Amino acid sequence: MAFSFDNAFGIHAVALPLRAQRMQIIASNLANADTPNYKARDVDFRDMLQDERSGSSLKTYRTNDRHLGMSATVSNDDLKYRVPLQPSEDGNTVDAQFEQTSFADNAVRYQATLMFLTGKIRGLSEAITGGMR
Repeated sequence: MAFSFDNAFGIHAVALPLRAQRMQIIASNLANADTPNYKARDVDFRDMLQDERSGSSLKTYRTNDRHLGMSATVSNDDLKYRVPLQPSEDGNTVDAQFEQTSFADNAVRYQATLMFLTGKIRGLSEAITGGMR
């Protein structure tokens, strides 16, 4: 029976890099909170993750099923503009409190995914070594 990382790690192996990239996007929004006419952007994480899992967003071609696929990435097409709850006079659409909340939520979810993957790797390691260290 062949071993599959997709089966072992599930959705978390795809979610981790997407969460990291989303954190960078939100951090960029926060860094530009005082920049006139800056438009806050974000991704629809759920849609992106679904696209990655279904294979509809694959941008590479694999000639053999045993070849490793490319990691999930966020492209400019995936970025969407936020609609501000309270527009500012200078055209900036960043809501600092909303961005901070989104960043914190994403960070917690990133950490949870990382902990899950760490546990899976630890379990696989123990299975390989027979629990001996």
